[in-house]
Amino acid sequence: MSDAKYSSLASSDQVVWGRVLALHAYVERRLSQTLQRRHGIGLSEYRALEDLSRTVDGELRMQELADRIGLSQSSVSRLVGRLSAAGYALKDLCPADKRGVYAVITEDGRERFAEARATYAEVLSSALNTAGADPLLASTVQSLRTSA
Repeated sequence: MSDAKYSSLASSDQVVWGRVLALHAYVERRLSQTLQRRHGIGLSEYRALEDLSRTVDGELRMQELADRIGLSQSSVSRLVGRLSAAGYALKDLCPADKRGVYAVITEDGRERFAEARATYAEVLSSALNTAGADPLLASTVQSLRTSA
């Protein structure tokens, strides 16, 4: 591949990626602000509760939860600490391996997630609609929605 062709592909990829990042930042900001204001939880807390609520037994190893929501293990440990202080989750030791620590959703956590889920869906849709009206982001939003 020629340098000129590679350079134009890289530039095109960078433009597209820049639009994805701009869309992501806009949507995440709207979700985060609204979840905090209406439900008293941040976006990471919401995602942790969502992942925990989707498991059969309501628990995940801390490392698995960290991987799912894109945080380091120390960050997810602090996050679960905040959820625990609010009564939405707790930490539990693995009975077979005392080094294994699990995050476990509580009944209050399930209720908080259920309350916040409708807000999340509403704000996500609204944010994508607003971004879809922006000429720079319209094609990115359309691509996301048609690939689903």
